[in-house]
Formats: sequence, structure tokens, C-alpha cells
Amino acid sequence: MSRGHARHYEGHHGLSVFGKDLVRRCSAHCELCDAQGVKLSVFEVPPVLTEPDYDHCIMICDTCQKQIMRPGLIDHNHWRCLNNSIWSEVVPVKMLSVAMLRYIHRQHAWPGALLEQVYLDADEENWIEQIEIC
Repeated sequence: MSRGHARHYEGHHGLSVFGKDLVRRCSAHCELCDAQGVKLSVFEVPPVLTEPDYDHCIMICDTCQKQIMRPGLIDHNHWRCLNNSIWSEVVPVKMLSVAMLRYIHRQHAWPGALLEQVYLDADEENWIEQIEIC
């Protein structure tokens, strides 16, 4: 087995260890849009660390994941759900929510009011700056 394949396998194995805890934490709902009864996947909120880190992982639905991974497909109305997730006590959920709102705000005005209400400390601001949504 190649080194790259071994690292990939180890990374996925590490994420699967978190799976049960993440499902419990999110009550089987997408942590961004609150969709239920849909397939959820572990998503590592950038910056992705060398070793999987529970504190960088969230559970999201395919709709959210596809739009995050391919910003050209973003349906800005889908992301109106972020008015709830930006208040999440789960830090990576809050960070990705704010990053998505900032990205959408480049083209639409509605996220502005939400973004004005969010308080971020210096560490959170630094984390959000590392989340790249093309």
C-alpha cells in the first residue's frame, strides 16, 4: 500500500471514530441547515489538520456539502438556514456558518444583518479567515 493511500485510510478511519459522537451531538440533523431524515457525512472544517480532530468536524447533509465544495452551485436561499446555525455553541458549526454568510454576502445583501449581530473573538476571526470558499 502506498504512503498516500495509507494516510488517506488513516484519516478516514480517524473520522469514522468520531462518527457516533457527532451523530449524537447533532441528533441526526444537518448541523448547518437542520435537515433530518437525510444522509449525513462528516465534514472537516478548514483548515484541515494532519490528524482528524473532533473539534474541526461537523455533520452535514449532501446538499450543504455539494454547495460548499462547489460554490458555483450555491443556492443562496438554501443558506437562509444559517440564521440559526451562526448561534451554535459548536464552534466549527459557527465558524463555517459565518464563512458561508460572508461568501454569500459578496453577491446578496440579506446576510449583512446577520453578520452585524455576530460577535467573534480574535481566535474565531483567525479561523474564519482560513476557511476558503472559492
